[in-house]
Amino acid sequence: PAGEAGLELGRAGHAVLTALALEGGTRTYTGSALAEEVEGIGASLQAFGGWDATTVSLACLADRLEEALELLAEVVLFPAFPDEEVARIREQQLASLRQREMDPASLASDRAAELFHAPHVPYSRPVGGSLESVGCFGSREAATLAVERYRPHGGGLVVAGDVDAEEVAELATRLLEGWDGQAPEGRDFAAAPRFPGVTVHVVDRPGAVQSEIRVGHPGVEMKHPDYHALIVVNTVLGGAFTSRLNLNLREHHGFTYGVRSRFAFRRSAGPFNVATAVAIDSTAPAVREIIHELRVMADEGPTEAEVDAARDYVVGVFPLQLETTSQ
Repeated sequence: PAGEAGLELGRAGHAVLTALALEGGTRTYTGSALAEEVEGIGASLQAFGGWDATTVSLACLADRLEEALELLAEVVLFPAFPDEEVARIREQQLASLRQREMDPASLASDRAAELFHAPHVPYSRPVGGSLESVGCFGSREAATLAVERYRPHGGGLVVAGDVDAEEVAELATRLLEGWDGQAPEGRDFAAAPRFPGVTVHVVDRPGAVQSEIRVGHPGVEMKHPDYHALIVVNTVLGGAFTSRLNLNLREHHGFTYGVRSRFAFRRSAGPFNVATAVAIDSTAPAVREIIHELRVMADEGPTEAEVDAARDYVVGVFPLQLETTSQ
């Protein structure tokens, strides 16, 4: 559970940055030497920190699996976090955060999360942290997070491909021998909206030619019993080109090129969000239509024909998400 949701506000973004810094080198390899080793076996290495977990993945040919797992174990168990590499990643992230403040779509999404969730809920902040929290990130912070949270209990190893499961298990046991411990328990926080009822918030951007609209509220957690039903219902509402929202705002009114709704299913209740961009003078009418569609769906639900079509669509695209071993 080495994700952002488990970190306090002052460490926001540190799980993301620590994951990025894993490729900077280990006790055995410098960053460039590690890259050469990975390339030498025709593999690719990637580390990613998200809300609920950190994932380190390595793709390779089946006959290079042992070498690949050796490198993977080296990266996870013995990261070096050299100062110059951590500083480079920190400065890149600071530049990215400043750019997000200038980009209307990113700004709208970040402000929406802040307004959907109560301040104590980690999901109210950007997953990549703030200028303040990222600015204090260094090698010591990366090493501390890795020691605290890169632990096997609560984690897992997934290997997909033309491999023998028993051989993989034996190999993993040997390479990860001595790796022990449990990360701190993930923080439990219930869905908590920041404001009661419906509220409207405007972020003024003088000179903007479009309005970025976000409408939403806290949703439900990944383990919610209605998870699959909500996927189908959201497909009807705003999860496909033929959804109610898109037919209304795009096809009927011509407000936008596209509108989407989605549930961000996470360990705890992530946001439900409707997102679109419209011309300035279409802002209020578009918001009214979005609210209208949400209320109709809440009051009446989807029709049987809509459910059948949405279910068939979801089932149809599911195999496409499993076409490669990495997926």
